[in-house]
Amino acid sequence: MDITAALVVYGHYGLAPMRLLQGIAAGLLGRRSFDGGAATAALGLACHYFIACSAASVYYAASRAMPVLVRHFLGFGALYGVCVYYFMQYAVLPLSAATRRPFSLKFMIIGVVIHICCVGLPIATTIRRLAPR
Repeated sequence: MDITAALVVYGHYGLAPMRLLQGIAAGLLGRRSFDGGAATAALGLACHYFIACSAASVYYAASRAMPVLVRHFLGFGALYGVCVYYFMQYAVLPLSAATRRPFSLKFMIIGVVIHICCVGLPIATTIRRLAPR
C-alpha cells in the first residue's frame, strides 16, 4: 500500500514511477541510480520491500513482548506509522547516499498520513489477525 500511495501522490506532482523507484535506490547508489534504467528502479522496489518487511518484523517482535500492541492495534498501529515515518526521515535517509530534499510541511503531512494509513495500520491489523496469540 505504501509504495502505491507514493506512486500516486508523487505522480500527481509529476514524478514518474521509474524516477521514484530509482530515487529509493539512490539510498544505496547515490546519484548514479538515475542512470541505471529499469535495473535500478527494480533495486529501489526491492529496497522498499526490504524496509517494509523490516518494519513489519519489528512490530511483530514488539507485539510478542507487549501484547497491548495487538489488543489496541488501531491506536498503536497509527502511532507506529508515525514512528516509521520519522525513523525513515531522521535515521535511514541521513545515513543513506540519497540527496536530501528541503523541508516541506505539505510533504511531511502527506508522508505522515501515508505512513499511518498504508504502513502502521496495515501492519498492526495484519499482525492482530494472523499472529499466534
